Order: sequence, then structure tokens, then C-alpha cells
Amino acid sequence: MATEPIAALLGALTAGTCEIIDLTAPLSSRTPIIGLPAPYPNTPGFSLTEISRYDDERGHWYWNEIHTGEHVGTHLDAPNHWITGRDGLDVSRIPLRHLLAPAVVLDFAAEAADDPGFLLEIEHVEAWIAAHGPLPEGGWLLYRTGWDERAHDQDAFLNEGRTPGVSVECARYLAASPIAGLGVETVGTDAGAAHSFDLPFPCHDLLLGAGKYGLTQLANLAALPATGALLLVAPLPIVGGSGSPARVLALMNH
Repeated sequence: MATEPIAALLGALTAGTCEIIDLTAPLSSRTPIIGLPAPYPNTPGFSLTEISRYDDERGHWYWNEIHTGEHVGTHLDAPNHWITGRDGLDVSRIPLRHLLAPAVVLDFAAEAADDPGFLLEIEHVEAWIAAHGPLPEGGWLLYRTGWDERAHDQDAFLNEGRTPGVSVECARYLAASPIAGLGVETVGTDAGAAHSFDLPFPCHDLLLGAGKYGLTQLANLAALPATGALLLVAPLPIVGGSGSPARVLALMNH
């Protein structure tokens, strides 16, 4: 028997007063992937190979083999993705309360349009908190830069390594904050130039090292309010996996 909160949610979905927004980028062979310089190995992109398709000889059904890296398209980074989180959770062991949690949106699309290398700083987050209230405990901070508009083009998406991100100081601040994870629209949670920071790849190093998570290549953050959304993150529970492509949905008042 449904409890009252579940019944209320089902009623809102039926009545159309609760809207579901898909924050997931379509996954295909055209999905942009990160490009690391030598000597670092790179992830394969996504590919789909037909096994059979409504065929008398091979069966009256259609199915495919998929081949992809864990960190391709809209995906989740588990703590064990980075050396600082090597003893942390793999993607199969992430608590469900972190996969269905409140989300807030910090919108800096205008700043990133003027400066593709824009970095989120502590003062930006503190100004947002002063205007909207505290960051959600056990929830998600979603960082909008408008970068999803480039996701149809690998070169535009990677932008020769000049993409927005988070400063070292802000990454350290977020790692100590009550959030469960950070979500972004770019190919990774770190800025394109993060390899050259005084602490390289600070979001990966500090947030994953603090047992938090990353979500990347999100879409449609422009449709979400600053506060009040409920995020549903659905990665594959890959045993021992460092991450997984994920379907990410947001529920919000219509």
C-alpha cells in the first residue's frame, strides 16, 4: 500500500503538476569523449553492434552488443575513480539515498559564454547561498555553464582544452560541504585547463577523495529552478566499476 508521500507524488505526476526533465545527453557513436595527451590511455567511445534483427535464421527479435568506457556521455564518477578515493565506494555500492536526492542549480552560463575558461569560486557559491539558502545536505550541486549546447560537436565540446570548471579553492570548499556530489555539463567535472592547476584536477582529487561523486555531460539544466528539484541518478551497478553511463532525471513542480 502506498504511503502518503508516494501517493502524493503519484498524484502529482498523474495530474501533471510534477514535471520530469531528462538531464541525460543521448548516447551514440557521436557522443563527445575526453581526449587525454600521451602517454595517458584514452577511453573508447560508444559503439553499437547488431547481434540480430527480426531474422528467421537468428531469431525474431532485435538486440545489440554495446561497447563503451565507463566514463562516456552522461555518466557518474564513483569515489574509486581517483587515486585519492581508491579505498572508497565503487559504483555498485553507492547508497540509494545519494541517487535520489535534492538538487540545486548554480547558473553561470552567461559568465562561461564570455569566458570559456570561467572558474567557479568560493565567493560565487557563498553569494548563491546568501540568495537561496544552504546547499542540500546529501544532495547535488548542479553547475550550469550552457556547455550542453556544444554537445553535438566533439571539437566545440572540448574547445581545445578551454572549458569552464571549478577553482582549486572552490573544489576544496565543496569537498568539505554537505553535498553528495557535483554535476556539470562539460566532459568532466574539472576545467579543461585543470591539468595545469597547482593541484591538478582538483574536483576529482578533492571531491572523490572526500567520498563524493561526480556527474558529467548533463543536459537541460536551463529548465531547472535554482532550488526545489529532486534528482534521480541511475547508473549501472557495475561491481568494481569506477563509474557508469547514467540516466539522470529531475522532478520539479510544474
